[in-house]
Amino acid sequence: MPKLKTTQRVSIGGKIKKVRVEKKVPLDRIANETGFSVAYLKDVEAGKAIPPVGAILQIARALEIDSASLLKEPGSNLEKRIKAHTRRTENYAYTTLTPGAENKHLKAFRVVIEAQQEHRGVEYAHEGEEFDYVLSGRVQVTVGDHVNTLVAGDCLHFNSGIPHKLKSISNERAELLVVIYTP
Repeated sequence: MPKLKTTQRVSIGGKIKKVRVEKKVPLDRIANETGFSVAYLKDVEAGKAIPPVGAILQIARALEIDSASLLKEPGSNLEKRIKAHTRRTENYAYTTLTPGAENKHLKAFRVVIEAQQEHRGVEYAHEGEEFDYVLSGRVQVTVGDHVNTLVAGDCLHFNSGIPHKLKSISNERAELLVVIYTP
């Protein structure tokens, strides 16, 4: 497994910490508003944990900022952002497809999960709704206790307030379009 560059690992966590410190928001307040432990939030800020999209949305909401600002890379086009996010972790990558969507309720992401992999760490939940469309591969989307198996061309629309997670269950990389609505 290739080592991650420190600057890449810290980018989202560093942005979160910078905003949180500037706004003088204590970690326990973010923990209470997101349901994440203070230890997990410290790991995110330190670059030791890479949060899934749902966690980024929850943290951004708790900080009262647009989640796209945490995913933006200054001066880059969409293809460069996709490549940069793909290098972030070996088995799971995402990039915003709606940069500059400040104060918007709808956000779209391109999600790539390597073959036979899942996002490691916490299950995630965020207020609103989620729509997942499988572009390639075969995935399991677990929503609460219910397991959904999807292949290319399948989609799923669900209450994203229920803890959920993604997993590739094929021998090829899975690629999805994930659209999230938050009220």
